Amino acid sequence: MREPPRILIVDDQPVNVDILQTRLAIHGYEISTAGDGEEALARARTEQPDVILLDIMMPKMDGIEVCRRLKADTSLPFLPIIMVTAKADSADVVAGLEAGADEYLTKPIDQAALVARVKSMLRIKALHDTVQEQVGELERMGRLKRFFSPQLAELVISAGGERLLHSHRREITVVFCDLRGFTAFSETAEPEEVMRVLEEYHTAMGHVIFRFEGTLERFTGDGLMVFFNDPLSCADHTVRAVRMAVVMRQEMDDLTERWRKRGHQLDFGVGIAQGYATLGMIGFAGRVDYAAIGTVTNLAARLCAEARGGQILISQRVYVALEELLEAESLGELSLKGFLQPVPVFNVRELKEHST
Repeated sequence: MREPPRILIVDDQPVNVDILQTRLAIHGYEISTAGDGEEALARARTEQPDVILLDIMMPKMDGIEVCRRLKADTSLPFLPIIMVTAKADSADVVAGLEAGADEYLTKPIDQAALVARVKSMLRIKALHDTVQEQVGELERMGRLKRFFSPQLAELVISAGGERLLHSHRREITVVFCDLRGFTAFSETAEPEEVMRVLEEYHTAMGHVIFRFEGTLERFTGDGLMVFFNDPLSCADHTVRAVRMAVVMRQEMDDLTERWRKRGHQLDFGVGIAQGYATLGMIGFAGRVDYAAIGTVTNLAARLCAEARGGQILISQRVYVALEELLEAESLGELSLKGFLQPVPVFNVRELKEHST
């Protein structure tokens, strides 16, 4: 709520407006006025006051109709309305409250009652605005948690909000992984068992992604893509990505063994690449994703497609950056779909002890 609060006084009698304005101005409120219903609607929509004092008896459009229209306008924030009537205990009071008014005053207006009603409505307005801000932050946090771990989502909110998610270019490390044998499995297994396997897989991988604070771009069936160094930068993004992949492989060893006992021949492969991408929110109202677009994402996906069960295939750039931390073997140069030249590829056997 703004400071000082703004009060809109609506009355077709200038003398009444002057009385109310004089009595409220001494309390430091910012005062705006309107002389009829149409003007009241226009000022309420452009100025969005914190409280409206609205006379019931006015020409053209009475206060009850003004109140009804304002309360029905979903584009407006919460606007507390105090109806002002010359008829105490009349049907006008009931009609005003049914139209959505929050309080009422009777003429002649008592100074103490006027100030008390206005202060009461301002407290309600402040409380309502605070709740709305908290709800808005919870909604933003909920959207962000679709892509980031809870702690990373909180950092994004505190470090600049969703401005960090606007389109930009940055170096990232991309991890792409999926299940070997999943297509054949999904074509022969019952749908309920396919969903059970995917739930187990997503749950296990989700915990690891959150642990290493990666940004989850998407789940696509058995495939998932995670990247590091965006939206918040981390100097060790490449080593963090490889460490995450190694832990994923360890988790999947236990999971695939359980699946084999249920008769499912599934395994796990990973591809990792480092490079520049364009990142930002894409989609439309009601459905937005946070995406990374660039050759680096394609390379990670192609490396993943080449990986056999249990392999973590990395690009030459990742290998060079982490050579001292890895036990890795060269697989030579592979021809990958979408790449004109063969690509040097390395398979991560394990991390050296001092790197864990």
